[in-house]
Amino acid sequence: VQLQASGGGTVQAGGSLRLSCAASGRTDQVYAMGWFRQAPGKEREFVCATSWNGGPTLCADSLTGRFTISRDDAKKAVYLQMNSLKSEDTADYICAADFRWSGSYSPAYPYWGQGTQVTVSS
Repeated sequence: VQLQASGGGTVQAGGSLRLSCAASGRTDQVYAMGWFRQAPGKEREFVCATSWNGGPTLCADSLTGRFTISRDDAKKAVYLQMNSLKSEDTADYICAADFRWSGSYSPAYPYWGQGTQVTVSS
């Protein structure tokens, strides 16, 4: 399974961005996809995850209300809508996929894509 993330960029504080991540290859093995982020000098942090076929969706408590994850089951793609961005949201946003529901537990995800950089300027 290969994952391609896109949509990152530089935005002013208070602005919005929408990230996309598309899976390719053995997508029949993919049940859930999620986003994590990592800022320089910090540990990887869970953002949001969702699953197919009406399964669970979860976002970090601290981001609920500003960040929303959605999906396109047919395309095996997920989208991260980020609103009211803050400087502390600056990070490399990384897409991950799993054949089961692992929620926020990053070590369980077997498939990882390249990150897309999000920079929020104040």
